[in-house]
Amino acid sequence: MLTQGAGNKTSPNAGDDAVGARCTRIVPVILAGGSGTRLWPVSRENYPKQLIDVVGSDSLLQATARRMKDFAAGWQVDASPIIVCGEEHRFVIAEQLHENGVEARLIVEPARRDTAPALTLAASLACAEGQDGILVVMPADHSIADVNALQAALETAAGYAERGAIATLGVPPTRPDTGFGYIRIGAALRDGAHAIDGFVEKPAEEIAAQYVAAGTYWWNSGIFILRASVWLDTLKRLQPDMHAACERAFGGGRSEGAYFRPLVDEFLKSPADSIDYAVMERLSEAADAANTDAAQPADAVPAGVVVRLEAGWSDLGSWDAVWAAMEKDANGNAGRGRVTFEGAVSSYAHSEGRLVACVGTTNVVVVETADAVLVVDRSHVQDVKGLVARIKAQHAPEADAHRKVHRPWGFYDSIDHGERFQVKRIVVTPGAQLSLQLHHHRAEHWVVVRGTALVTRGDEQFLLSENESTYIPLGTRHRLENPGKVPLEIIEIQSGTYLGEDDIVRFNDNYGRCS
Repeated sequence: MLTQGAGNKTSPNAGDDAVGARCTRIVPVILAGGSGTRLWPVSRENYPKQLIDVVGSDSLLQATARRMKDFAAGWQVDASPIIVCGEEHRFVIAEQLHENGVEARLIVEPARRDTAPALTLAASLACAEGQDGILVVMPADHSIADVNALQAALETAAGYAERGAIATLGVPPTRPDTGFGYIRIGAALRDGAHAIDGFVEKPAEEIAAQYVAAGTYWWNSGIFILRASVWLDTLKRLQPDMHAACERAFGGGRSEGAYFRPLVDEFLKSPADSIDYAVMERLSEAADAANTDAAQPADAVPAGVVVRLEAGWSDLGSWDAVWAAMEKDANGNAGRGRVTFEGAVSSYAHSEGRLVACVGTTNVVVVETADAVLVVDRSHVQDVKGLVARIKAQHAPEADAHRKVHRPWGFYDSIDHGERFQVKRIVVTPGAQLSLQLHHHRAEHWVVVRGTALVTRGDEQFLLSENESTYIPLGTRHRLENPGKVPLEIIEIQSGTYLGEDDIVRFNDNYGRCS
């Protein structure tokens, strides 16, 4: 067994006798850059599944952040997690975490480069802040039923990470599943852990059944536990181009309050790859390179360790997985929202407004949103991803955005539209304001239905109360603000030759969106 370079910073038996004196810092890292296309139409490109309350009252992101609270005694868990996300989601992520009393540090990726570059930026930030602690790296869009069992597995994995290993959590499979990657477990260690013998990507159904029967393959949870410096050193040996690009991107980046922005041009030079492919499948190479001709201590740990996780884990990668994670009636049906079942069996229904009634259905999924309805056999839920790709190729708006669109100042809902008009319901949170802007192709009428609006129109500035209205001529600079203590709600009627969201020229904006 081989121990990697920079991680040996505690006694070899730290996992056994150092708990009382342990001062190792745990830094939660949440990767929130996914799109979750298999949960369409609820999950969209601009508002993906991690931001949605798919199986509980919290969004999946909020639930993920909560899991690191009340961690095992003896570990110092950083109360401010590192979140890696995209530009389009940064405001709603910060808002959701703030609602839960979490003030996170957000790394804003200029483009998606998969999980390995995302983790590299997070590890760089942790080291730059003098926190070469143990990173607990979690996807933002998974479900865990038993948080105590998760934390126990994380504590075991953290003990191995203290000693230089890169650890992950593996889930003993309960069924052959072609939607998950698998970890081939190696030699048994302690506390339910094993050396990693290999990774296998999503297999065919027949092969997945063989894995389950063999008992030596676990589902890959995508949760990793490691020292920040160990990750950076390992990546430098195995993926020097990725390491160099991310190092330059981080070194040239800048902070904007709670947000950190890496240097765009350099980050775009990084190869796109996952943690599994870039590093985990090649850990033995890294260990060999780090320990060439060096005598290994008798208690050395493997470079890669997998710890058993039995906590009701699901990656919620399909509507079938959502059905499996929910409570069911006597006939195996599960529902969310305004749904009812009559003579249905093993079906799932999701409503975001209208009543969804399933009569005599078997193994069917029905999902209703304001602008789309999905009906799919549960055996074909993995095909939803291909459906979304086809919808996107047709340039249909339903692939990317909901009818209700979240903005840093609140949201708007496009409630009606025609060839030369559009009607929106706009809600502005107290104290927030839209950008100072103008439109070249449309005029707007505003009617206040709740709260008080402070309106800037050209050189004028005035208040509007409930049931009052105003007109914004085409080409006029304007701004809408909410100076009150309750949400401001207005109805906006747009008219003109072009009504797209890209017909906005911003002159001043609190959220850094001016070009």
